[in-house]
Amino acid sequence: MTEPRHEPLPEPSHIRQPAPQQSAVEPGLSADPHTDLPVSALSIRGLAKRFGGKIAVDGVSLEVPVGSFYGMVGPNGAGKTTTLSMATGLLRPDFGTALVHGVDVWARPLEAKKLMGVLPDGVRLFDRLTGEQLVTYAGLLRGMDRDVVRPRVSELLAALDLEADAGSLVVDYSAGMTKKIALASALIHAPRLLVLDEPFESVDPVSAANIRGILESYVSSGGTVIVSSHVMDLVQRMCSHVAVVAAGRVLAAGSVDEVRNGSTLEERFVQLVGGGHRTEGLEWLRTF
Repeated sequence: MTEPRHEPLPEPSHIRQPAPQQSAVEPGLSADPHTDLPVSALSIRGLAKRFGGKIAVDGVSLEVPVGSFYGMVGPNGAGKTTTLSMATGLLRPDFGTALVHGVDVWARPLEAKKLMGVLPDGVRLFDRLTGEQLVTYAGLLRGMDRDVVRPRVSELLAALDLEADAGSLVVDYSAGMTKKIALASALIHAPRLLVLDEPFESVDPVSAANIRGILESYVSSGGTVIVSSHVMDLVQRMCSHVAVVAAGRVLAAGSVDEVRNGSTLEERFVQLVGGGHRTEGLEWLRTF
C-alpha cells in the first residue's frame, strides 16, 4: 500500500511552477522512465483548491492504472467531487494538474476530453430534450457520424432500461432516470476513461446491477473507471483499487486488499478517517 506524501496548500504568493525538464516524451505525457510509455489512465499531480478561507483540496496526487476499477471514498466534504472536477477539466485548480493517458487536461483540454466520459456530481442536462435526443446530441457534439451514433443510442437506452422513456423529456425523468441518461451520454463516444461521481445514487437496485455489469465489461475490455461512492461494500466488491480521502488529502491509496489490510474496507475507512460510532446522549431512544 502506498502512503501518499501530503504537501500543504501554498498561499497564492508562494506558488511556483516547477522548472521544465527535458524529456524524450512528448510534453504532457506521464511516462515510465524505463519505457517512455504512458503508464496511467489518470495521473493527478498536486491538485489544490481553496474556496475563500477554506482549503477544499490540499495537494492531492494519485496514479490510476490503465484497466483498473478505481474507487474514491471519503466522508461528506472530503474533497472528492472537487478533486474529480479539477481532474476532468470542470474546475480550474489553484495548483497542480492532471493527465489523462498522458495528455495534460489543462494544457491540451480538447485532446484530453476526447479520451474521457464524465458523470459529474449534480449533473445539469439539456432537460428540454427527450432522452434519445440528449444522447444523440452528445455523440454529434463529439464529432461522431450520425450513422454511428444512431445504433449506439439504441443500444445504450436498451442496456440502461430507458427504451420506454426514450421519447419523454428529460425534465420529466426521475432522479434515477436522469442519472442513467447522463451515464449514457458519457458512454456514447466509447471513451478510454470514465469518471463517475456517485453513479449509483438514486438508482434502483436492478438498474444499479445493470450499470455494474456495463462498467465491469468496459473494464475487462481495457477501459478504466474511476467512481466515487459512500457505499463501502459496493466499492470493496466492485473496485480493484481505492483511495481514501478526507479533509482534502489522500490518507491511503492502492489496491483494495492493500488498503483494507485484512479488515473490511468500512472498518479500515473508520480507522483512517476517525469518528467511529457515537451513541452517547441518545438514551431517550432506548426508553421503550
